[in-house]
Formats: sequence, C-alpha cells, structure tokens
Amino acid sequence: MVNCAIILAGGKGERLRPYTNDRPKVMVELAGKPILAWQIEWLKSHGIKKFVLTVSYKHEVVEEYFGDGSKFGIEVDYSIEEEPLGRGGAIKKAFKSKLMEGCENVVVTNGDIISKADLSKMIEEHEENRALMTLMLVPYLSRWGLVDLDDNNHILGFREKPKLPYWINGGVYIFSREVEPLLPDKGDHEYETFPKIPKDKFFGFKDEGFWRAVDVVKDKSEAEHFLDTGEVKAS
Repeated sequence: MVNCAIILAGGKGERLRPYTNDRPKVMVELAGKPILAWQIEWLKSHGIKKFVLTVSYKHEVVEEYFGDGSKFGIEVDYSIEEEPLGRGGAIKKAFKSKLMEGCENVVVTNGDIISKADLSKMIEEHEENRALMTLMLVPYLSRWGLVDLDDNNHILGFREKPKLPYWINGGVYIFSREVEPLLPDKGDHEYETFPKIPKDKFFGFKDEGFWRAVDVVKDKSEAEHFLDTGEVKAS
C-alpha cells in the first residue's frame, strides 16, 4: 500500500505573473482553489494521506493554507529549502522527514500539475513489477493545429491540437525507497538519478486522462475550464 507523497512546491512561476507576485506557483488559484489543493485532493482520492511539501519561495503562504493538514484529513510536513537544491536534492531532503519513515514506495509529483490520471493503477503496476521507479507518461499534444494535404497540396482539413504518436514525462513518479541513496544532494533527479536505475527496474505508466502542467496563463485557463466543466477546452 502506498500512502506517502512528496510534492515539489517551491517554484516561483515567473511565467504566470502577475498571479505569482505574492505567492508561489502552486498556490495560484484555479476554480476557487490553489493548484496544490486540487493536486492533494487527487492524490488523497487514491489513498495518499502523508505529504511532505518541498517549499522555498514565499513558503509561508503554503504553510498558512495547509497547516499540519488536519483540516484536510491528511498529514503535512514541510521541507524548506534555504538554498536551491534542484529537484533531486529537494526530493532527497524530503525523504528525511519523519512522515516518510516506513514508506517503502513514495509518490513524487511536480506541484503544478492538474491530473485525473489513474494513480491507483500506476501504484498497482509499480508494485507488481517490483520496480525501483515508475514514471507517468502522458500523450504529447501539438501546441498548434495541423493541416492535412493530399499529394497535390490541396487542403483536406485541419486538426486542432491533435495527440502526436509520442509520450512525455507527466511529472508524476513512484520512487522505491531504494532510490533514495541515488539522489543527488544538489541537482536534478532526471539527469543524475535516472541513468543509475537498471532498465529492468524502471517502468513507464501510460495514461490518457486529463493532464496539464500549469506553466503559463493559457495552461491556467485550460485547467480551470476542465475543473469547472469536466470538459477539455477547445482552442
């Protein structure tokens, strides 16, 4: 059973200004709640009850909102970065939290993601595979519409933001506790840790459910529309 999570929640979100002038990126509101609140709600719905939030920029905003987590029916601890550690360093530091004691497998997420992916299925596959690491993969959507042509360059039609035949990193991982020593004190786990994981212990989990990384204002609008309506916004 997996009931522990580390959420990377220290980003400034400079591309989301002015929404991040007085708060970290994860606390930008979508449909009346911060991004991080939506993500925690999603994780909780899949059995996650213990959360370590890695925070830095304006971390007091996060702490004031979530406190110890009791009002949300969860447990929350904070791993505060006094200096930039990189994502890998932040995860390693968060593993030292008392809340992570006894957690053999831990969900790790980027805190700016809105997702309806089937995390329970991902956890199940991770455990069945006895994996050291499982990475959520989501479809790669074209940022632009595509034009279909015939052999004579006649326009046949248009496709708005189609799914391309590729998969991208969804920013949601399941770490076995055995990965902890492979994490850097400073640096990024994708560059410094992933190459050290044996291929037969490193799995991908494909999911086509709704997913957005809220990086720019357009992402915010699309995620908010989905949370309000349950429908993907047409561009």
